[in-house]
Amino acid sequence: MTTDYNLGRTLRDRYRLTRLLGQGSMGRVYEADDDVLGDVPVAVKFLSQTLLTQGMLARFEQEAKTCAQLGQRSMHIVRVMDYGVDEDGIPFYVMEYLKGESLTEVIKRQALLLPRFLNLTRQICLGLQCAHQGIKMDGMTYPIVHRDIKPSNILVSQDDSLGELVKILDFGIAKILQSEVSQTGCFMGTLAYASPEQMEGHELDARSDIYSLGIMMFQMLTGTMPLLASTQSFGGWYKVHHFHQPKSFEEADPNGKLPKLLEELVVACLAKAPSDRPQTVAEILEALKPLEERYGAGREVARRIEASLSRNLPFKSIVPDLAAETIDSQPKESESLSTDEVFRLVTWPTTMPIAEIVFPKALASEQGTLATLWVMLPTAEIEKRMVCTRYNQFLFMEAPHPMVLWLTVLYNRDHGPRWLPCYLDLKAAPGRQMAMLLGKTGKYNLLFFPKQAAGQCINVQTASIALGQCKLLRDWSNVGSSTQSQPVPEVSKNHLKAALETLKPKILMKLESIHEKGEDSLSQV
Repeated sequence: MTTDYNLGRTLRDRYRLTRLLGQGSMGRVYEADDDVLGDVPVAVKFLSQTLLTQGMLARFEQEAKTCAQLGQRSMHIVRVMDYGVDEDGIPFYVMEYLKGESLTEVIKRQALLLPRFLNLTRQICLGLQCAHQGIKMDGMTYPIVHRDIKPSNILVSQDDSLGELVKILDFGIAKILQSEVSQTGCFMGTLAYASPEQMEGHELDARSDIYSLGIMMFQMLTGTMPLLASTQSFGGWYKVHHFHQPKSFEEADPNGKLPKLLEELVVACLAKAPSDRPQTVAEILEALKPLEERYGAGREVARRIEASLSRNLPFKSIVPDLAAETIDSQPKESESLSTDEVFRLVTWPTTMPIAEIVFPKALASEQGTLATLWVMLPTAEIEKRMVCTRYNQFLFMEAPHPMVLWLTVLYNRDHGPRWLPCYLDLKAAPGRQMAMLLGKTGKYNLLFFPKQAAGQCINVQTASIALGQCKLLRDWSNVGSSTQSQPVPEVSKNHLKAALETLKPKILMKLESIHEKGEDSLSQV
């Protein structure tokens, strides 16, 4: 048995290698403990010694820089946090350590049900869209094509706040699409998922990834491949991708019933000619929207909420794919500040702009310190939601910067939702204090100010916070006070913004489902 001399090594007096996670043609990946951050697990990727040419060294460094930029911009791409060269001259980079399973393992058990398929596919598309939009280098933006989209490069993990979280792995064979550089001469990718133009060695763009995505979507929905080669050779797969038509969904799964719109979308992604496919991932996301509205997880979530209430079970254990949340009807009069008190005590701060904005504020009163959310809207918008269902949800991201997204939604059947997100920076004392205050009091007041009369509060509503949420907020506040991470709030804020966009269809369908059932209020504890 060969001993792996890397095990037990410490790189740069920081990363202690503990076990081999995997290896491929490009190199090896190890789990390591980050001693500086207190044994936090990370993944370290080394370039294979057989590839130590000057060109490959430059490419490996470029891979690290590419992944670092992409991981900062999208929560659906693995994050790269460090890069270096060890004492033997072998380059390595350090990635976030991800616990979960590959999409290959997920599909192997069974084809995905439609709500889960839509959730995972949307996240994959968001990651690809970010890469295709490009990274900045030397003042220019270069789009990134993954070139090896396949289930084994998609990791599905469980996140305490977001539920199932997708990460795209291995941008190692991605290339910066510089128009002045030819990309011909070699094949890079996986034969079963490669686009026709990729097998030709042509210059690639986003549409090549869309072809690979189409194969993977077919596999996710049916458990089988749409195309099969007679031999696992380059020539066998070249013939299949160029000349064979994919299976029909009926042929792959005679008992399956999928929306026609979805079948047409996948077939379009599998078109032989790039011009016949969706031209951007944004087109795929747009095509998925009506499917998410009709078949997404929202209706199932509402059913599970109702079931959890009837069994008196904790909400978080029943619906793990959403962070802790609360839905209220109009409060009792005794639960909110009186209108007279509000008019007497508060006015719109002169330091804040006259605009449609939301911000948190701790408000001193004879009853003690109150957690309040100050909202400025047009008068007509406030009047539309004098009577409404109020929903709140809190999402937390610990790294790279501890941040809470505090979301309030005002909803009624006639006027739809009004989204009121704000952020609590848990490295800053005011953010931690507000999180702790919310966690201790279990409620907050919404103060509404019209743009047309900016100094005057015209409406007050109260939102309650479920007990499970309260504990999370207190815990998160403590995490924020003890974290040693570098101050990069915009990175975490951007990740949370992306997470919110992913969750919006689920939240909206949940609120609509509640109203369809004739329920005017629902409170989770």
